[in-house]
Amino acid sequence: MNDLLAEMASDSEATPDKIDQLQDGKLDIVSRLANEAATLERELADAEKLMKEKKSALHKITDEQLPEALEVMGLQKFTLVDGSEIAVKPIYAASIPKDRKEEAFQWLREKGYDDIIKNTVSVRFGRGEDELCERLKNLLSQENYPLEQADKVEPMTLKAFVKEQIERGNEMPLDLFGVYVGQRVKIKT
Repeated sequence: MNDLLAEMASDSEATPDKIDQLQDGKLDIVSRLANEAATLERELADAEKLMKEKKSALHKITDEQLPEALEVMGLQKFTLVDGSEIAVKPIYAASIPKDRKEEAFQWLREKGYDDIIKNTVSVRFGRGEDELCERLKNLLSQENYPLEQADKVEPMTLKAFVKEQIERGNEMPLDLFGVYVGQRVKIKT
């Protein structure tokens, strides 16, 4: 392979006079490799599409069909002959809609849950504003303030918070926090 690369590198230094002297075999190698790369890209795209379809089919079974079938039978879990355990577990998801962020944060603050809100301040300076930047950093440092600012609730923190509130039976505006509560079947082998 190193010989091939060295040979191709020497050919790339060819002058216009030498271009006619390039051997067809070397161009065939480049053509073959390019075709192989294109084939692999197509196969990878097909595999990714198939994986997405399989994940969707699995989701439909584990989050819809199996929980519904078990509910009809009045079961939460059972064990198969091979020892595999099938159990329905609650799942939680939450995401604060961007257009309702302030309303959601206000609710958290009013209810005393503002400890899950992370607040960061950030200032961007352009070219030639180094002196202004240093003055602000010094001023903030003198007052013991952090140098970045942005408020948010981490997704996993929000999910855990929502789960805790629902499981405790505490009321909360589910739509305000984009809450989804469902069930998923877990299969332990």
